[in-house]
Amino acid sequence: MANVTFHSPVMAKDITVYGVAGERGTLLALAKTHKVPIPFDCGDGECGSCLVEVQYQHKGEPMSLSMQEKEKEVLRQLGKITKEEIENAEVRDMPSRHRLACQYIIRHEDIRVSFEGDQTLPAKKPAMSVSAHTFFGGVQMQNVEMFLAYSIKVEEEAAIHFDELGVAMEACGNEKVAALFHQLARYSRLHWEEAKARAAGKDFERYLPQDHMWPTFETPELTSLWGADPALTKLDALKAALEGERRGFEFYHHVAETAKDPEVRSMAKAFVKEESDHVAILERWIQGEETELKAAGQAGV
Repeated sequence: MANVTFHSPVMAKDITVYGVAGERGTLLALAKTHKVPIPFDCGDGECGSCLVEVQYQHKGEPMSLSMQEKEKEVLRQLGKITKEEIENAEVRDMPSRHRLACQYIIRHEDIRVSFEGDQTLPAKKPAMSVSAHTFFGGVQMQNVEMFLAYSIKVEEEAAIHFDELGVAMEACGNEKVAALFHQLARYSRLHWEEAKARAAGKDFERYLPQDHMWPTFETPELTSLWGADPALTKLDALKAALEGERRGFEFYHHVAETAKDPEVRSMAKAFVKEESDHVAILERWIQGEETELKAAGQAGV
C-alpha cells in the first residue's frame, strides 16, 4: 500500500488516498477513482496533458524503475526533463521529477503529487484568422446529420493526411518528424471515430461535403505540407500542424457561433473544446522544442 497525496491550486484542499502497488495501477487511474481532477486527453502517454510533479515522502532515493521511451520523449518535448534526469533514468533506472500520471505505476512508497489543473486548455481562445467568420462562404449547418457529415470528412482526411506524411518522412529517413505525424494522425482518428459513433443510425451520408464546398477546396485541418522533405525539422512540422489545428478550431467555432439548431451548437462546442486542447498541446510542444534548440545553440551543439 502507498499513501498518495494530491495537491493542486484547482482543489480546495489536498487529498490523501491509499493506492495498491503494482497490477498496472496507474496514478491517473487512482486519481479518476477518487475524482481528483488531473487532466488527460489521450490517457496513453501521447499528449502530455496529465503532467504531474512527484515528490517522495521518505528518506533516500526513490525505488528504481524503467521509464518508457515514449514518456521520456513527451517530457522532453514539454521541457520537463533534463539531460541529467534522462541519463539517470537510462543508466540508473531513476525516475525524473516530472512524470505522466497515465504512465506512473503506483509502488510501495508514499508520494505527493502536484499538478496545475487543466493545462491543455488555453487561457483564452486560440488566435483565429478572418476565416473564422466567413469559413463556409455562406453555407449553414442545417441539422445534426449535416454537421456530423462535415466533421467525419474533416477528421478522416486529417488522419489520412498525417499518416501519409509520416510514411513519406520515414521513407526519407526523418524518423523524428515521422513519429510526430503518426501521433497527430492518431489524434485525428480519435475524433473521426467519435464523429462516426455520434452519427450511427443517422442519415448523414447525403450531407458528406465535396471538395468544392470548402473555401479553399480542401478540408480545414490539412497542412501545407505535401511532399517528403528530408530536411524538414521537427519545429517546422509542429508549426505546420498548428496551422491546421487552428483552422480546425475555426471550423467548429464558426458552427458553434452561427448554427441555428441548438443541438448542433452544443455538439460543435464539444468539438471546439477538443480542438482548443490540441492547439494548446501543439503550442506547448513548440515552446519546448524552441527552448531546447535555444539551449543547444547556446551550448554550441
